[in-house]
Amino acid sequence: MSSPPVADFISREARFGARNYEPLGVVLSRGEGVFVWDTQGNRYLDCLSAYSAVDQGHCHPKILAAMVEQAGRLTLTSRAFHNDQLAPFYEEIAELTGSHKVLPMNSGAEAVESAIKSVRKWGYEVKGVPDGQAEIIVCANNFHGRTLGIVGFSTDAATREHFGPFAPGFKIIPFGDLAALEDAITPNTVAFLVEPIQGEAGVIIPPAGYFTGVRELCTAHDVMLILDEIQTGLGRTGKLLAEQHEGIEADVTLLGKALSGGFYPVSAVLSNNEVLGTLKPGQHGSTFGGNPLACAVARAALRVLVEEGMIENAAVQGERFLKGLRSIRANTVRDVRGRGLMLAVELNTEAGRARRYCEALQTEGILAKDTHEHTIRFAPPLVITSDQVDWALERIAATLTQDFA
Repeated sequence: MSSPPVADFISREARFGARNYEPLGVVLSRGEGVFVWDTQGNRYLDCLSAYSAVDQGHCHPKILAAMVEQAGRLTLTSRAFHNDQLAPFYEEIAELTGSHKVLPMNSGAEAVESAIKSVRKWGYEVKGVPDGQAEIIVCANNFHGRTLGIVGFSTDAATREHFGPFAPGFKIIPFGDLAALEDAITPNTVAFLVEPIQGEAGVIIPPAGYFTGVRELCTAHDVMLILDEIQTGLGRTGKLLAEQHEGIEADVTLLGKALSGGFYPVSAVLSNNEVLGTLKPGQHGSTFGGNPLACAVARAALRVLVEEGMIENAAVQGERFLKGLRSIRANTVRDVRGRGLMLAVELNTEAGRARRYCEALQTEGILAKDTHEHTIRFAPPLVITSDQVDWALERIAATLTQDFA
């Protein structure tokens, strides 16, 4: 039996769904490894990985097996009771990342909100900040999620318009500017919340040595460094955590997306005893956070990431992909950036919108996503091979040499 036409799915979405996304005109029905197939049977190389949630590849068999097994035994207890998957999850992720305490949540935005609450509480109860005066420093062009608390300190007008009023307590500084950070710190500053690489902004990489300086400033002023590694963490940049590129350690690390390999919403706040130790029973929680199904899936996702060498492969293939992108000679290209398999091509404004190039790539069998109008992101699953990188580069080069202005 043939599938309904693509237009049928899309028109029904438009009729019944909120129009809060603008997806490409493809309807996907199956995925395996680095590939996805649409309802018409066409195959595509996935160069988005669900915004890095599918780092381990689509439908990884070992993660799938763990999910099916756990789903047949026990899925949800709430945190009113213990379950036999939570403690092993805590132990394994703490050992892997060198963390002391773990707070399990569901979405990345929940992890960010949880971290904000926790560092404020630490600021009042440990650092001695006057009640209601805690300040958190963030960066311009940040992306930490879309909850009301988070969009209040975004600089993207589209995420803020007509959603106010917003909560106070945040200072916004330029990304990658150490002097600006130092100037912004006051005795009431409890944390600096920052992405190691700004993903949604277009894969913006800070100057070398920036985070070494950030770590020194935060330590000197008793400010908690919160690294949002929801996109960059778990191998995406060729290291387990992006902080390792400069040999630093955050006080609070936020993980999500690839923590479940794309099977289930799982996130976590990783921290020291000082910050998460301030939370007492009844002060924060989540019905689904730390549920046995989530923990079993996350344990399998972490295991295959390490055992199958995906982090190392991301470093090798990322270097190959970046070198290939930089070798493309096209008048449309303004800049090429990347670390590991987190890559971006910024187009000249005269070249037209990046979405048009993404639509052209779709016809070549590659799914990528535009961001900030003139940038194309490339972030395939970490299991991509050299041959697949080369295949993609041929088609990307052919597409970027076209003029859609």
